[in-house]
Amino acid sequence: MDEPIPVTRDVDHGTAKLMPDVDRRRAWLLTVDGAPQSYVDLDAPTHLEFEYARRLGHALDTVAEPGRALDVLHLGGGALTLPRYLAATRPGSRQDVIEADHGLLDLVVEQLPLPADAGIALHRADARAWLEAAVPDSADVVIADVFGGSRVPAHLTSVAYARAAERALRDGGVYLANLADAAPFAFLRSQLATFATVFGELAVIAEPAVLRGRRFGNAVLLASHRPLDTATLARRTASDAFPARVEHGAALRDFMGAAEPVHDENAVPSPEPPDGAFGIG
Repeated sequence: MDEPIPVTRDVDHGTAKLMPDVDRRRAWLLTVDGAPQSYVDLDAPTHLEFEYARRLGHALDTVAEPGRALDVLHLGGGALTLPRYLAATRPGSRQDVIEADHGLLDLVVEQLPLPADAGIALHRADARAWLEAAVPDSADVVIADVFGGSRVPAHLTSVAYARAAERALRDGGVYLANLADAAPFAFLRSQLATFATVFGELAVIAEPAVLRGRRFGNAVLLASHRPLDTATLARRTASDAFPARVEHGAALRDFMGAAEPVHDENAVPSPEPPDGAFGIG
């Protein structure tokens, strides 16, 4: 059998590269302009390599009873890691994936094809435009993992955007987002303040060193109108190979402090990460 070889292609928003993992026969790392974006094992779709993906996976495992099919809207496609995970862990789920980079999506579908029965529909569109046009009360979960390069785009950070996400969710639905920041957490705190204007329940999952301000890193935001199962989530994330902490309630309100909600007129992208901030976890 021929050994897999790297694939490099210019896409809409940079240069994408798919690199095979020498330790896993059909596993691939996707980078864009050198920044790691996704990791997929075609033989083991429940294997989540990146730390933030594992935390999103834990969140998805706790939003409903195990195995229950869900209607999920993914904002941002990458290598379709989480859609593959959900298709394996919640068979019968209906998933829509919105990806603005047409070239990237074409590369992924060509090189890392989806199972025919995965129930995953791919749409080439801007995440916010799609969300604002989405049928109200149509999704159980909205997952935002959108990065322009290595930064969350400004138009996906405002109160108007949060309201669009809330409209798309059913009663009891959950919004999940992959964010990135470092001390003094101006961006993360502003996002908490923004989503607190729309949702009654918030939680954040992050590595303790990130929350203590020791390094730049990812933080997973959860938002809902119903109480989140933070106890189960905390147990899962604490016992993970890459332990994380769940902040919610009074502790999260203290962390948010006096941060102000973001509106379209003053929205900015998430901060530029320092060199070497992201890698496989």
